[in-house]
Amino acid sequence: HGIIGTLGCPVRRGSDRATLLTRNIHSGSTQLVKSDLSSSRGLTKIVDQVAKWGITVGGLAIIGTVVLMIVLILNVSIPLFKSPHTEEITGHPLTIDSDAGAALSISIDDYREVIYAIHAPNRIVFLDGASGDLLEEQSIATPEGHPDARLTQARFSGNHEYTLIWDTGHVSSVFVKLRPSFDDEGVRRITFQVNNRGTFPPPESGTTLNAHVKADDENSTVVIQDSPNTVSVVRSSKSTNFAGTVTEEKTEFAITSELPGTITHLVINEQRRNLYLATDQGYLAWWEIGRGTEGTLVDSIYVNNADTPITALAMVFGGISVVVGTEDGQVMSYFATEDEEGYRTDLKRIRQLLDVDEPITRILASRRDKSLLIQDQSGAVHSVHNTSERYLAKLEQDPDIVQYAISSRGDTVVTLDDSSHITVWDYHKPHPEASIGTLFGKVWYEKYDQPEYVWQSSAPSDDYEPKLSLMPLIFGSFKGTLYAMVFAVPLALLGALYTNQFLSPSIRAIVKPVVEIMASIPSVVIGFLVALWLAPLIEDYLVAFLISFFVIPLTMVPFVLMGHFIDGTRVYRRIERGYEFIIAVPIVLLGGYLSYLFGPVIENVMFDGSLQQWLYDSADTRYDQRNAIIIAFGLGFVSIPIIFTISEDALSNLPESLRAASLALGASRWQTAWRVVLPSASPGIFAACIIGFGRVIGETMIVLMATGNTPIMDWSPFNGMRTLSANIAVEIPEAPVDGTLYRVLFLSAALLFLLTFTLNTVAELIRQRLRKKYGRFQ
Repeated sequence: HGIIGTLGCPVRRGSDRATLLTRNIHSGSTQLVKSDLSSSRGLTKIVDQVAKWGITVGGLAIIGTVVLMIVLILNVSIPLFKSPHTEEITGHPLTIDSDAGAALSISIDDYREVIYAIHAPNRIVFLDGASGDLLEEQSIATPEGHPDARLTQARFSGNHEYTLIWDTGHVSSVFVKLRPSFDDEGVRRITFQVNNRGTFPPPESGTTLNAHVKADDENSTVVIQDSPNTVSVVRSSKSTNFAGTVTEEKTEFAITSELPGTITHLVINEQRRNLYLATDQGYLAWWEIGRGTEGTLVDSIYVNNADTPITALAMVFGGISVVVGTEDGQVMSYFATEDEEGYRTDLKRIRQLLDVDEPITRILASRRDKSLLIQDQSGAVHSVHNTSERYLAKLEQDPDIVQYAISSRGDTVVTLDDSSHITVWDYHKPHPEASIGTLFGKVWYEKYDQPEYVWQSSAPSDDYEPKLSLMPLIFGSFKGTLYAMVFAVPLALLGALYTNQFLSPSIRAIVKPVVEIMASIPSVVIGFLVALWLAPLIEDYLVAFLISFFVIPLTMVPFVLMGHFIDGTRVYRRIERGYEFIIAVPIVLLGGYLSYLFGPVIENVMFDGSLQQWLYDSADTRYDQRNAIIIAFGLGFVSIPIIFTISEDALSNLPESLRAASLALGASRWQTAWRVVLPSASPGIFAACIIGFGRVIGETMIVLMATGNTPIMDWSPFNGMRTLSANIAVEIPEAPVDGTLYRVLFLSAALLFLLTFTLNTVAELIRQRLRKKYGRFQ
């Protein structure tokens, strides 16, 4: 009190003392005051250093955490695209009787413990998978009355199931069973059992050229080729009623092929309903042989150029696709598609799987997935996947491979070369069904009529492969975000503009905090409300809701025109000073009430009483209760507070002189707000929209609760969608760790991050350009 001025004298660098010159207003005296700054400066330096290092460490920790998350996501996702590989595990000679001849078939169990081979005359040998030592040798039951019968063919027909052809013309079906057990001392042992599921008599000609048997304990289907153009089918079944009475049913019929050329290969599918015949002139025929039919030719086509023999034929796991190999080294995949009436009657070539220089000699389908082992005449074995069309691996030996098999797990291949040497291979193909094409392109899946983008991670049966296209999820993310932004951005921006430029300061001080508090509402609560309250409400009053977008603006028009007549009056001037909402709110409510009244009338007159049924009948659009409209409200509600707050701050940061100058030049308040204030604040407003966009595109709970989570690609507002974030939440609890689905979900997270990063980067570039253009006003 009384000090009117203080003059600080210069302080020498490094000095801890300062001198102040003060003058007292009452006495007029001047006084020199010396101060010791050492203690305060030391404390300030310590605080500054702590703050500096704290901010530095915290910032680096945040950056490091983000980078670590990205590395973790990519580390899990990248193995999807790694190439499969094979590695030789062990090898040893196959020693059998001198009069036995070459092995007719070879196989290995899932644990690589036992290798077994079937050879003439009627023997099967079991070898140790690691050492090759002989564990046991058993005889296969010969046809009754033919003790000297010899095996001529042993065809793999299923999981440890074989179709055997004898030189007498008989056909047998055997199942090799490996049963582990523990003895009294706790030592694990494996017992071997060969079950004969049936021996079928030879055809009337007495000669069996080819055969295929699918059998179990109660049902069997036997297809025997006894001449170049004729096959016979024997279908039998057993059933037991509640009284224990066994009923047997047997059907026999012959199929005489009138196709070009002679039959070279035949195969039946897992369900025993379809028979495929191939000829030496490149013709493939599809016959229906299921129960209730006696050989119906459904379709037949040339698989390639005419007169190109078919040299290999196999069914892909699942029994729908058939794979054909030809003499010119091509391998193609076919399956049936629907005709115009919905019946599956047309065989179509779907994929070209392989094209080599040597003729194809054998095709073996995996029992685990849709992959195939294909051998050409040079002895090389190629591995490809039927759906992804990926070339997986190649097995090549010297001497050439003559027999090979794959374990039921699909991770082990055993080969036998022409010097009777067995080799066991580790076949590592963790994600053969994943490729750029299957994840991001259209794929022609089995039982589909055309290539499509499909997400279906599970199915009722293991025979059907998962469909993991990410395009419906990316589409759903953009669709939900687009509808939400269409709803949120106009409301938030116009609300911020009105609050900042038109609303009275006292009301503004209430409105802005209330809107900001909206951001604190948990998204799960919003999702719960829009799913269980708003969705049924809009479904009941759909027409009223839709026409409200036209009725409410039209209701405003008379009141706006009325304002011209009362302009300048005392009441109008008071309302015009930031209280326009007093009139606007009742008008909006009136427009909503009129929509409610006229909605049923319009629905009855224009849509025969039901807009939903009209959409389905006339527009081929199904109305889902939880649709994009509901998502727009839910996601819009969470983004409005963010866009409103940042936009209002950007408008408030503009200099008041800018607005005053515009008004002084005669512009109205609306012209000033729209043509001066809004463009000047556009960098901040654009940033607000991008931040709101990022908030919406990553939202999970609202989308999860308020939509049907249907992964479809349709812009219609009347159906739902599935987003990347919601899909991760839905699928991750059921995804096996390190499985294909598990890694695809992590890839979805990486795409979501990349998407937001790219959009934010582009948005920042645009914002910088806007700042250069309008920065002089800020």
